[in-house]
Amino acid sequence: MPRVRERKQKPKRKAELNPLLAKKVLTGSEVMICSLIEEGVDFVFGYPGGVVIPVFDKIYNVANPKLVLCRHEQGAQHMADGYARASGKPGVCLVTSGPAATNLVTGIATSFMDSIPVVHFTGQVATTAIGNDAFQEVDIIGITRPITKHSYLINRVEDLAPTIKEAFFIATTGRPGPVLIDMPKDVLLSECKFEYPDQVDIPGYKPTRHGHVQQIKKAAEVMAQARRPVFYVGGGTLLSNAAAELTEIARKAKIPVTTTLLGLGSFPENDPLSLGMLGMHGTWYANMAVNEADLVIAVGSRYDDRVTGKLDAFAPKAEHIHVDVDPASISKNIKVDYPIVGDCRNVMQKILPMVKPSDTAEWMKLIEHWKETHPLKYKESEGVKPQYVIEKIHEVCGDDTVVTSDVGQNQMWTALHYKFIKPRTHITSGGLGTMGFGFPAAIGAALARPGTRVVSVVGDGGFQMTSQEVATAVSQRLEVIVCILNNGFLGMVRQWQELFFGKRYSHTCLEYTNPDFVRLVEAYGAKGMRVTKREEVVPALQAAVKVRKTPVFIDFRIDRHENVFPMIPPGKMATDIIE
Repeated sequence: MPRVRERKQKPKRKAELNPLLAKKVLTGSEVMICSLIEEGVDFVFGYPGGVVIPVFDKIYNVANPKLVLCRHEQGAQHMADGYARASGKPGVCLVTSGPAATNLVTGIATSFMDSIPVVHFTGQVATTAIGNDAFQEVDIIGITRPITKHSYLINRVEDLAPTIKEAFFIATTGRPGPVLIDMPKDVLLSECKFEYPDQVDIPGYKPTRHGHVQQIKKAAEVMAQARRPVFYVGGGTLLSNAAAELTEIARKAKIPVTTTLLGLGSFPENDPLSLGMLGMHGTWYANMAVNEADLVIAVGSRYDDRVTGKLDAFAPKAEHIHVDVDPASISKNIKVDYPIVGDCRNVMQKILPMVKPSDTAEWMKLIEHWKETHPLKYKESEGVKPQYVIEKIHEVCGDDTVVTSDVGQNQMWTALHYKFIKPRTHITSGGLGTMGFGFPAAIGAALARPGTRVVSVVGDGGFQMTSQEVATAVSQRLEVIVCILNNGFLGMVRQWQELFFGKRYSHTCLEYTNPDFVRLVEAYGAKGMRVTKREEVVPALQAAVKVRKTPVFIDFRIDRHENVFPMIPPGKMATDIIE
């Protein structure tokens, strides 16, 4: 039973906007839609099916939220995820029971690993049939329990509205994450009086937002005394909207900043203090800076294995300050000297007036030397280099563009060679590394940020995992630009086979079975282009940005054997980095 406080008088305006509220009693389907309206939901990404037909029947008559019809439930989930990351608001998706619900699983795990607030609604067989192996019955609560922040099976229509209120609260507070609500068919058809609570009160769930004052003071003192400090910034900084405060502190204290893959955009990469990304495929100088640091200030990051590599060799000379809203993340992988549990933005705001300029002149001089002697580099050629494509995407599209990437080489080239300047301009699957995420996430981002250019960088392998969503992008008339870095390989696996498995390219070549991507997308009604020469890259991008009301797909035929460097081999330490 959800726990809620007494409901206050609703503004008259809401009743006028939502004609369903004029009814004395509502069905469960109507209760769900009214609840989404109360939460200010703009879009529901979904796919219809038997159990949820009553919901689709009711949402047919409302202008807001708008139902975005996807072509696969996994695509719907990734769109809701991309919407959440781009907008800062929770994403919502709706599917029916059985296979539709299980099709969400990869996406839910993606959101869970990256702490993204998405509320999922699944249909369920009638309460009287649960446990009877009914048609399209599956225990989605049990299946998703390890990958959701919380989940609910609704047994009474009277519980639906307060449960939805509670679900949105849980998804968006503390460490954000996915929540699932399973709705049996008879609940959706039952009737009750609609009352939507104003507040939620959950005993035992009180996330710590404000860091301990004494710990914050101590952290400021330690930062002032350090001679080789480094900020190590993760996605939690963006989720809490702390980028501005973090940037001000770093500049005031003169402390260099490196980010994780999910932290890109939290500090402007054109700032002299920026070190870019660290970790397995991070810059040489970012990894060396952490290796030589005497103080690592971790903000909204979790010391994951792609960052630390060999755990006992990570930052061997440093003390650690760790700011995170999730107490379970602190000292989970690395023993922390100064833990601060709290919302990153709240803690940054408190620490900002205490910060003093640090004596880091010699430290920055050394880092500048590293940047000059170990820059990011690649060999130019007459062919199409993927790094060159990424650089030109930034030049043509600009700093405000939202860039989504898939997983593999395309993800790492984007992270290294695109200079992210602003928050929430980089969207990718970091923790789970989900192939097929980048393109549908771009659709969600485009709907979340109308008027903002959205570019998706994908590989030819990953694109084919969710390419059916071209139909969704066309139907929504989205001006998304999708750059397919096509090397005819599952590129990152091929790279590992080359470096660590004696160049035995077992089942990673797609060259002879890939479709003609230009003809494929044009069959859906999208615009397709192909680039095979270096001099064609910029003209193609310039032409793409001029296309209106239609998604554009550019098939870049890149150097097939290009690898991602720098690279720290798996299980090795920063000093083992390969350039």
